Amino acid sequence: MRHAAPGRPAVVLLLVALAACAGRQPPTTPRAIHSKQVLVVLPPAPPPVWERYIIELAAEHRLYYYRAWQMESLGEVCIVYGLQPGESLRRTVARLAADPRVESAQEIQTFEVLADRAPSPPAPSPAVVHGGDPYAHLQQGAAAMRFDLAHRWATGRGVTVAVIDTGIDVGHPDLDGRVVRADNFVDRGTHSFTSDVHGTAVAGVLAAVEGNGIGIAGVAPEARIHALKACWPLPEDGDRAVCDSYTLAQAVDRAVTAGARILNLSLSGPGDALLARLLGAAIARGVAVVAAADESRADLGFPASLAGVIAVRVAPRGEPTEAVAERAAAAGGDGALYAPGVDVLSTVPGGGYDFFSGSSMAAAHVSGLAALLLERQPRLTPAELAHRMAASENRAAAAMGGEGAAPGGVVDGGVVDGGAVGVVDACTAVSDLVGIRDGCPAADRLTR
Repeated sequence: MRHAAPGRPAVVLLLVALAACAGRQPPTTPRAIHSKQVLVVLPPAPPPVWERYIIELAAEHRLYYYRAWQMESLGEVCIVYGLQPGESLRRTVARLAADPRVESAQEIQTFEVLADRAPSPPAPSPAVVHGGDPYAHLQQGAAAMRFDLAHRWATGRGVTVAVIDTGIDVGHPDLDGRVVRADNFVDRGTHSFTSDVHGTAVAGVLAAVEGNGIGIAGVAPEARIHALKACWPLPEDGDRAVCDSYTLAQAVDRAVTAGARILNLSLSGPGDALLARLLGAAIARGVAVVAAADESRADLGFPASLAGVIAVRVAPRGEPTEAVAERAAAAGGDGALYAPGVDVLSTVPGGGYDFFSGSSMAAAHVSGLAALLLERQPRLTPAELAHRMAASENRAAAAMGGEGAAPGGVVDGGVVDGGAVGVVDACTAVSDLVGIRDGCPAADRLTR
């Protein structure tokens, strides 16, 4: 496994740091004062031009220079500046955006991961059995998606998934050999990964080793994971974590240039222009972007709402029909997929396991399914992946008594307004891709 420090800027930009900041050191670290920071992007240019502009902009707009790095996927350079005391962030951003040397300028936004530990474990689900994985009977997501059956044809071998999240406990025995790269855009080194809960849980859903006599099995147990730490746990609650535009931009750029085929973003926040451009460039290159939907927002939140992103909602389970119908009607036809996200058992730091609920877990299931499909057909585009997964959801919903995947319903066998909500079905999606139309049994157990 390759470990790396935060993205290293070109040598010329290191020289810029010395020139621009001499005698004017910023008062604290970038993450400590987001309200007084701005991200500035310069268009493609020779490095000497960038060097000159970085110095000029700092002087003319009364800014502290923090750092700059070249975004390889865009061919542009991004700079983090801090404001002088008393300066208005809004007015400074407007001035910079109007500067002819600047491609874009924006505030640094804050994002949050979308899962919490479940309050109590669910009842066992005897329908799914993974030989040698003692907790498999507690994996209700496995039962819903039938990924045990899909593993007859694909296990995600050779497909790289970038988990842009907190760090991942790379020493967890059920993730042995799965994390092949670890980069840290929050602090130095990878020592802090061993206490990062959320990213470790996402990785377990995605790629926990199958049949090793330990714990659980992942949706894509032979996928290659890039652990890209862009989020950090909150001191008052280590299970919760936040990220920002600054760290996420670096992680997305690194994921694309390092060859990831899937980006898993189990997080949400406000719209962000720079991240939208980076993710758009990734999708244009054929990289699938899977994002957790913010269930509290009508627009799914960002980046789930971004065109081309595969948005994932939590498939409701064990709720009254009326409540599900109300939420389904509010969602309308937003195009999001539904996947397991309630009482999901996954890995936690220190070699343990726990249950989680939230769309973070739903997104991880879909990223795993995308890895299964890409193993069998590497040329699938992000749009084709989404179409195939939605088709599996449609068939699952129809099997539950509806006419198809109408945008509303329940996964406990009920039907709302003529259509049921089915979770994405790994068995159907993979068997259809390999041309085995009748390779899966009746889908009645998708309701659990």
